[in-house]
Amino acid sequence: MDFALTDDQRLLKDTIRRFMEAEMRPILREYEREERFPLEQISKLGELGCCGIMVPEEWGGAGADAATYVVMLEEVARVCASTAVTLSVTNSAGCAPLVRHGTPAQKEKYLRRLASGEILGSFCLTEPGAGSDAAAITTRAVRTGGGYLLSGTKTWVSSGGVSGVYIVFAKTDPGAGARGISAFLVEPNFRGFRVSRYEDKMGLRMSRTAEVTLDQCEVPAENLLGVENQGLKVALGALDGGRIGIAAQAVGLAQGALEASVHYAQQRRAFGKNIAEFQAIQWMLADMQTEIEAARGLTFYAAWRYDQNSQREGAAGDLASGKTRAGADAARAKLYASEMVNRVVYKAVQIHGSMGYSRESDVERMYRDARVITIYEGTSEIQRTIIARDLLSRGSGFGSHDSGQGASSAVPAGTAQ
Repeated sequence: MDFALTDDQRLLKDTIRRFMEAEMRPILREYEREERFPLEQISKLGELGCCGIMVPEEWGGAGADAATYVVMLEEVARVCASTAVTLSVTNSAGCAPLVRHGTPAQKEKYLRRLASGEILGSFCLTEPGAGSDAAAITTRAVRTGGGYLLSGTKTWVSSGGVSGVYIVFAKTDPGAGARGISAFLVEPNFRGFRVSRYEDKMGLRMSRTAEVTLDQCEVPAENLLGVENQGLKVALGALDGGRIGIAAQAVGLAQGALEASVHYAQQRRAFGKNIAEFQAIQWMLADMQTEIEAARGLTFYAAWRYDQNSQREGAAGDLASGKTRAGADAARAKLYASEMVNRVVYKAVQIHGSMGYSRESDVERMYRDARVITIYEGTSEIQRTIIARDLLSRGSGFGSHDSGQGASSAVPAGTAQ
């Protein structure tokens, strides 16, 4: 494996960096303070290919690999973690399930528009009483003559209120538990669909997060995504890519915090010299960079494994059911990167001193943005469960280069995003 960036990846990285510095950084404080969703800027990122980066070219995407996805999200999150969340959800929880499970008609109607950035996508699995335990959802889907009636409440829906299509999970066979869940493509103009409220969040305040209510929501039969009662496969297939995306966000956010800290330490003077000359500051910076590089390595490795599994098993194979080693690799990357970024932003605030506690400082926002990363797309505890199951399922036959298949990353899924 070679993790050196290709020429195309370097071009993408440089292009996104220039865009984020020119178009996003100048508006961050105003938009974050007012909780404004940067729709215009996200639309422009869509024009750069960021909304469907792994979608095949035949459906309007860039046809790139998971490593390129990581490069893109890291660069976006380096400046704005909120925007990285929006792009991650649209790519991994909107586009990816349609690529794997969508019919040609569904792809033409929804995937092509998602890939171009014309519309955004949302993922509706989490409920007030069902977070990590995905099988505990209570939203119902009842068959009617022309389709289904969906009833229930979904919470923590990223891009809720701004998305053009929502992948909603509901029980079509309540007695079957996890094997009775189905996935549906729901448009916001469907009768019975409404956004109930928006979450007042600690961080990621430029990312819209909503509660969605389905009151006998009328969904056409042709909007069933995948096979009835096999919706959990749709969900789990999105989680590996989603967790890799979250890890990339964490790395990018941490990189931004490190760069801000280096700059501040080289400018701030105390006791007659720059604070960067003090060993205490140097050691914090060294620890920050080391942890970022470790997390970046885990993330690129998980992306590489994801691509290897995709090529070997096919989009409709075990990858979609969450039964490949890619699930454990994604969990390791997400676990380490999400906890790493919280340690890094803590040090960033410490280096900035009282300025780090001020809303005038970027690291104050980064500190708040980082906290949720250990929670959404599966808590750290869920990631540890997945990793341990994979490890124990292989007995003594494990190692860093093992290519065997490990335990499923099935329920508990921990999907809130």
